[in-house]
Amino acid sequence: MLSLLGALAARGPWVLVAGIVAGIALPGLAADLVPYIPHMVAGLLFLAALRIGPARMWASLTDVPRSLALLLVLQLAFPLMLVAVFGALGLLGSVFVLALLLIAMASPISGSPNMVAMMGFDPASTMRLLILGTLILPLTSLPVLYLVPALGDLQTVIAAALRLVVVILGSGAVAFALRAILPEPGLRDLKAIDGASALLLAIVVIGLMAAVNDALWTQPGTFALWTLFVCVVNFGLQAVGYIATGKPGITVIAGNRNIALFLVALPAEVMAPLLIFVGCYQVPMYLTPLITGRILKALDRAA
Repeated sequence: MLSLLGALAARGPWVLVAGIVAGIALPGLAADLVPYIPHMVAGLLFLAALRIGPARMWASLTDVPRSLALLLVLQLAFPLMLVAVFGALGLLGSVFVLALLLIAMASPISGSPNMVAMMGFDPASTMRLLILGTLILPLTSLPVLYLVPALGDLQTVIAAALRLVVVILGSGAVAFALRAILPEPGLRDLKAIDGASALLLAIVVIGLMAAVNDALWTQPGTFALWTLFVCVVNFGLQAVGYIATGKPGITVIAGNRNIALFLVALPAEVMAPLLIFVGCYQVPMYLTPLITGRILKALDRAA
């Protein structure tokens, strides 16, 4: 089993690509997996915390003030700048602008530490950014939700964020308790954890692709337009994150955000046209380890 998981870890980015393809090719399976996505997200958080361990997690907490400053730029200053620019242009009602604001406001995705580990970098700082970004989300989202009421109800967003905080802390506590009673994991064990993360991420993306299956076949032009839009936004933000900091974890979270926390709060009339956006957003997200991972490794070698 360890050998199999290790093999999956070695091909982790391609495992995620297989998940995207399976999600499109097997719509019935994708629909069946949707109810279990929250449970699988908890599993991903557990695996990320298990890999990091309590010692490395606590050591990374010395950088909390700088992390908070960075997150305030990403989750507050950036979306407020977008509101000012698009408000002046009279475009705040555009569905593409609303989608961009949702990305800009959101905290890092739950699978970001797993992705960073899959790319061959230390996920501890990414886990810290995930926890802090989710904790401050109710505060950072308040001004933007006030200025753009179409984005949803603040109470619902706060409730969703707090639920995710509980899941993150609970998954982390169980993983750290397990690390305390188990021997220190060796390289083979860590590779097995990475392989399990890759497999679980692939299963998650199969379920997430359920949102685009209908549109792919009935509205291929719309699907292509949204996919192009989210790829430009996601990888564009990742490029800005890398240019500004040079850090893999920040690069990943700059473009990969947990928009699901806001979608539960959106009014039905706003949510309907954005459903295809949600599904298309998974494409660049789950291609990140393959594309961004290769680029960052090439830049490291060239440095």
